[in-house]
Amino acid sequence: MAAAAANVVAGGEVRRKRVEFHPSVWNDFFARPDNHSPMVSGWREDAEQLKEEVREMLRGVVAAATKTNLEMIDALCFKSPALPPDDLYTTSLRFRLLRQQGYHINPTHALRKFTDEKENFKQDMKNDVRGLLSLYEAAYYRVNGEQILDEALEFAKTHLEPISRLDSPLGTQVKHSLKWPILKGLPIRESKHFISIYEQDQAHNEAILRLGKLDFNLVQKLHQHELMILTKWWMDLDTEITLPFARDRVIECYMWPLGGFLKPDYTVGRIFVTKITQLVSVLDDIFDVHGTIDELESVVKVIERWEITDEDDKVPDYFEFWFKTLLGVFAEIEAHVSREGRLFCMDYAKEAVKQIVRAFIKEARWYDAGYVATMEENLPNGYMSIGYPLAVTVIYCGMGEVASKEVFEWLFSQPKILVSGSSIARLMDDIVSHEFEQERGHVASSVECYIKQYGVSKEEAHAKLNKLVEKLWKDMNEELLLPLEAPMLILKTILNKVRVMDLLYKDEDTYTNSKTVMKELLTYILVDPVPL
Repeated sequence: MAAAAANVVAGGEVRRKRVEFHPSVWNDFFARPDNHSPMVSGWREDAEQLKEEVREMLRGVVAAATKTNLEMIDALCFKSPALPPDDLYTTSLRFRLLRQQGYHINPTHALRKFTDEKENFKQDMKNDVRGLLSLYEAAYYRVNGEQILDEALEFAKTHLEPISRLDSPLGTQVKHSLKWPILKGLPIRESKHFISIYEQDQAHNEAILRLGKLDFNLVQKLHQHELMILTKWWMDLDTEITLPFARDRVIECYMWPLGGFLKPDYTVGRIFVTKITQLVSVLDDIFDVHGTIDELESVVKVIERWEITDEDDKVPDYFEFWFKTLLGVFAEIEAHVSREGRLFCMDYAKEAVKQIVRAFIKEARWYDAGYVATMEENLPNGYMSIGYPLAVTVIYCGMGEVASKEVFEWLFSQPKILVSGSSIARLMDDIVSHEFEQERGHVASSVECYIKQYGVSKEEAHAKLNKLVEKLWKDMNEELLLPLEAPMLILKTILNKVRVMDLLYKDEDTYTNSKTVMKELLTYILVDPVPL
């Protein structure tokens, strides 16, 4: 979110904000060469043999949706224990797996047998920990109007919270799930976590387990190679001199495509999105920390025109450097999509950059005028300024033919799933970061806008906005049910972007302050392999 950050005083002196962002915690860590090629080759050979073994196992599974099928499918995601048929665990698991595939299963019919004559969940289930955990995970796939799932979620939470405090493998699993349910979990992070959970299950399949470990480690090596490319690109820009006021977060920016691009063969797309995300982060700092309102107005004109002309004498040097760097990245993207026969992507990508700049300048003008917007004004602008639509657009540029021209047209029609996901991102960011931002001088966030519009306390505003986030998740779930407006892969990309935001802004702004939680997360995903 942006705000005019500097002003001109008598004598033409420019006074800019003094905001000290901490430097990168990674520096050249990922730029170092990897000398483990022979080991990685051995992993690949082992993985290929295990894949064939697992394929044979799957061929032997009967197609009907029995408990055995469901548990094998779930085990492949590293999550499945074994329990008797038709119990709470199996029923909830069946419901969740079908909802994940877009089927609109009636939750009342599925769960009715677990409620009493007053339609409350039976108290004798409170000791069925695995069943409660399965119910809890299933309930997050609720849509608007599904009261039984709202009640199921509260019932499961209430009885799982005491278990989460136990010092045991089950207690650890419950604690993790209460914070990161499957719906909101970033797939790559959850895969590594559930490998350890699945390994503790005495009924685990050794081939599936080892294949999961090898697959994770091989993908991690690929990601490390991509981060080497990105680190060298960023270091070559010498941003400590050219853009000293901005956040150096190129490694942290890799989290965004890591959520959106799940397939290993999307290397080029992940690199493009990381570069654009880091550059937009710098642009946010230009609007929020460094630029005068006159400078920002000139920045907008350049981006709307998509070129710097001789008339742009007010364009500062730091922005000219930034803009030329952006054009260089766009040239890389254009060369890639041209080889695929998808040059149409570029018009949408440029328009997405213009959209976010229009949102930035609106917030800068509000701040410069001392204006506190209404929620009706703030949220539509905020879901654009969070950068979510731009990131999704660039992700689609790197997804190949599945992201057709029709998909881009659909994306730019502001579909409900995109608006809901972007709004979740905006609200979560505002809730955890607004106090720090207001201390340094910043346009009113959704929290301040809500407080002023409704005359409530900060705590009440937080509660109401968190409630709105819950509702927006239900809206997203509705858009993932059949019939779909776009291919499931396209929709899941938007979902995974929200999962990244939920991970990074759940309790604090771990992007701006990336020295603790974010560093631990990136180390867990991108540095430490799974022990074989």
